[in-house]
Amino acid sequence: MVKEGYFFGLPLLALGGAASLLHWYIVGTVLVLLALFVFSFFRDPDREIPPEPGAVVSPADGRVVVVTEEENAGRPGQRVSIFLAIWNVHVNRAPASGTIVKMDYRPGKFLAAMRERASFENEQNVFTLSTESGEMVFKQIAGLIARRVVSWKKAGEQVLRGERIGLVRFGSRLDVWLPKGAEILVKVGENVKGGASVIAKWPAKHPSKEFEGKNLSEAEANLMAAEKRS
Repeated sequence: MVKEGYFFGLPLLALGGAASLLHWYIVGTVLVLLALFVFSFFRDPDREIPPEPGAVVSPADGRVVVVTEEENAGRPGQRVSIFLAIWNVHVNRAPASGTIVKMDYRPGKFLAAMRERASFENEQNVFTLSTESGEMVFKQIAGLIARRVVSWKKAGEQVLRGERIGLVRFGSRLDVWLPKGAEILVKVGENVKGGASVIAKWPAKHPSKEFEGKNLSEAEANLMAAEKRS
């Protein structure tokens, strides 16, 4: 569980316990149930990251609601949008390995995340990621209930495929834009898991030597081990 779970859940649990001691059993039960919901919402399970070269993984758990052709800064490509319900894991992950060359916070509305306009009008963090295959863009988008997009990364930082990069609180949307040449593998209505489900294939143009002699899964294993120790 991420630290936000303790921040929001423990006070509710304490208040629920206090209410029960005062024999306010209904209030106490409601508060304890809310605390359990918060703990569940902020869960952060480990995932097995696909090691296949050129794999682009889902940045979030949820359901694919849009797969469409779309230009980005004049470049043709495709966008995949994933809707996160309140029962989904809300920790977000990097779709591919690379360097975050730009990150923009854009204030906006709080339309229901299922609506298509949410991709353009809602509050969001926009990441531009430089990879071995080229530049891609992905967004954390707030929704009607989710009123906070949280990034744990900054521009200039390197990330590995499937690495944890942030979260959106209480229901949201994640968009991934890939340029022409990437093969989208998911369809509208499919359920995906962050860091584990492959949503596209995008072969590298100029493979780097960073992982030469060892595959990406080894690097991810080292990353996950370090996260567990921290």
